[in-house]
Amino acid sequence: MHDEQPEAGRYRVDPAPGVPRQRRRAVEAPAAPVAEGRRDSRRRAAALAKRSRRRRALKWTAGAGALVMVAGCGGAYYLYRHFNDNLTSVKVQLGDESERPPAAGDALNILVIGTDSREGLGREYGDEGSTGHADTTLLFHIAKDRTNATVISLPRDLMLPIPECQNAQGKKIPGSARNEFNNSLGQAGRDAGCTWKTVEKNTGIRVDHFVQVNFEAVKTLSTAVGGVEVCAAKDINDTDSHLKMTKGRHVVQGEEALAFVRTRHAVGMGGDLTRIPLQQQFISSMIRKIKSDDTLTSPTKLYKLADAATRALTVDSGIGSVDKLKDLALDISKVDTKNITFTTAPVLDDPQDKDRVILKQPDAGQLFAMVAADRSLTETTAPPAAEAPATGAAAAPAPTTPATPAAPAPTADTKGVQLTVRNGSGTRGQSGPTVEKLRTKGFAKAAVGSDAPLAATTTVTYPANLEAEATALAAALGLPGDAVKPAGKSDPKGGLLLVLGKDVLAASAAPAAVPTEAPEDLQRVQADDTDVCAK
Repeated sequence: MHDEQPEAGRYRVDPAPGVPRQRRRAVEAPAAPVAEGRRDSRRRAAALAKRSRRRRALKWTAGAGALVMVAGCGGAYYLYRHFNDNLTSVKVQLGDESERPPAAGDALNILVIGTDSREGLGREYGDEGSTGHADTTLLFHIAKDRTNATVISLPRDLMLPIPECQNAQGKKIPGSARNEFNNSLGQAGRDAGCTWKTVEKNTGIRVDHFVQVNFEAVKTLSTAVGGVEVCAAKDINDTDSHLKMTKGRHVVQGEEALAFVRTRHAVGMGGDLTRIPLQQQFISSMIRKIKSDDTLTSPTKLYKLADAATRALTVDSGIGSVDKLKDLALDISKVDTKNITFTTAPVLDDPQDKDRVILKQPDAGQLFAMVAADRSLTETTAPPAAEAPATGAAAAPAPTTPATPAAPAPTADTKGVQLTVRNGSGTRGQSGPTVEKLRTKGFAKAAVGSDAPLAATTTVTYPANLEAEATALAAALGLPGDAVKPAGKSDPKGGLLLVLGKDVLAASAAPAAVPTEAPEDLQRVQADDTDVCAK
């Protein structure tokens, strides 16, 4: 049999199937005129098709570029909306502006409240469903030139006056002349605005913003940065916080990080004052971790950190957006870690309750006055000397009248003396701070009484058997000798009566010299100190 030959002009002969296509044209069989016409037609069609494909490709490329641009903008917008929606903000009600401490100028004072709320956390944290109180409170002061920062821890067990306040829902909550600072949040419907107001009234430091965090914040933020390094000077086994840690350095996150900052029964003296340095150590380490290249150069960590932070925070409406919170964070980040000093408000054991503390005066007032005047606890270039603003009830100087010599120094035992303090100044809120001050000076049974009729000057009256104690009281307040008077008709078994006059207000309003040094033996932790260990 013979193979059939293809008809000339209908097919091309491929004499070398393995030869590349561009070389095959040299060995193709000659085509007839009809085939040539058909090839011309196919060439024109192929050229048109090629131009069409090029136009489609150009259109697709331009469309893809536009799509990428839209997707990028949409992603950024999505992130902005996502983080913004995460935030919870509260409009605080601070009342009469004239009753607040003077503005801090370009300095910043931010109140950070760590609440012990157990809502939605189950029984493993104790007090299931508790709305939470001011369990951990720090006042961050950032200097106006951003060279330094001072962070004051306020113990939860501190006894002080809590002023009348109004929460975000408009409910007015009565004040208390003596209460635990912890109760400035959560108790009787008080919100963060009430804690804010309590801090201002007792420190004389004007607060600019607040940030409130819960248990989940510690867990999620520590996890977002890949763990926080902490140190234990001994083995720790706290059955209450569930922390079990061997001596040495550890990187903690999540549940273990939360257990670390909650530990108090297995360290130091077993109370809040020994837990505070652990929290200061943890926060210092977290600041170092956040500012490290390991975090700042990792988009994944930065996203997780921003997501965790915005989910965990409740803030005041003044910083209630991502833009404002970002600007605030950038402003704070200007402070060098080595110039951030943590400290604790100076306190004494409460004479009325061994499990509570009261402010130690004049040390607490000295510290608060330094912060209010933008004085640093870190050795940096200090701003020019200036007079301090009024520093509020807790730091206010005692009333004095230079025309009459002051009473002699106290010599009597005043611990068991009944003392009633009545306010005759015409301005509310004077008795509580005075009572707290007198308790630190040995008048353990000082108590707030009802308001007195208006009085121009402050006086002390006493029954016949308590003249020495009355003189001691006048000396403790810096009152002149003629402020002490015997009671006209008094019960020999009665106590002392202190009536506060208008001169108290004049003394409080007078500017005082700004302290140039911190109180002696002030507890401190430097944020760059990596050798701090829980003891």
